[in-house]
Amino acid sequence: MGHPLRNDAAEFDTAVQPPESRAGLGLRMLRQMFSSWPSVVAAAILIAIVLTALFAPLLSTADPVAISPAERFALSSDLHPLGTDAFGRDIYSRVVHGARVSLIVGAGAALVSVSLGLVIGVVAGYFRAVDSVIMRTMDGIMAIPSILLAIALISLTGASLMTVLVAITVPEIPRVVRLVRSVILNVRSEAYVEAAVTLGSPVWRILLRHMVPNTVAPLIVQGTFVFASAILTEATLSFLGAGLPTEIPSWGNMMSEGRMYFQLYPGLVLYPGIALALTLLSVNILGDVLRDLLDPKMAKRA
Repeated sequence: MGHPLRNDAAEFDTAVQPPESRAGLGLRMLRQMFSSWPSVVAAAILIAIVLTALFAPLLSTADPVAISPAERFALSSDLHPLGTDAFGRDIYSRVVHGARVSLIVGAGAALVSVSLGLVIGVVAGYFRAVDSVIMRTMDGIMAIPSILLAIALISLTGASLMTVLVAITVPEIPRVVRLVRSVILNVRSEAYVEAAVTLGSPVWRILLRHMVPNTVAPLIVQGTFVFASAILTEATLSFLGAGLPTEIPSWGNMMSEGRMYFQLYPGLVLYPGIALALTLLSVNILGDVLRDLLDPKMAKRA
């Protein structure tokens, strides 16, 4: 039978252990995130695609926009590992450079929509006087199908990478605003926020210390889905002929140009299609894993 004072001391030591540091929490989340093989495979694929986009000029075997009519529909060779298209352009090099376009559009749309959506959502959720005006504006934007809105914007301003990025980002902002607003409304009713308001804390301090930190987790998850949605939307616009100019190599452009020759040369569509599918699949898998880790309800189910 142990000494009662010694047992009490042991219990006291356990109770007063310092909370887990941010570094320790991050490492624990990384271990949980990559505890299953789908998340590991998805992360490996996404890293490979990012590296391919970064080092595209070094990995390419030919100029992706160089036209060579004498080499139309050439078979696989050392110079053209995946063959050539209807204009004699190297398919492998175009797929590699197409990764750059997809990642730029996906990352740009995610960063801009999350940043603007955070600011607008915080204002709408905390300042009730402007909430109705902001949300009715967001509802009006969401009422228009994103593809139609993007096509309309591109038709008015012309096709370019910046125009496509803006056209894809605008429809995503209302979704982020609604998410942030719902979080702010929930946090605003908490006792510690009401106490801060009663004590006369400045609005900027309340927002930065109590409001915005609570939106980080859902915004990270939402950002991954915006990333994947933007890549798919860009490919859809390019496939429909309303996206990037044909001289810019993108997976959507390649599939659009290759669909006329699909029966004879299926690789013109399959190679960029496989790259697009792998990218979207890996991003969505990692987004689901992050949601399960950061959502308390999902964590309790697990």
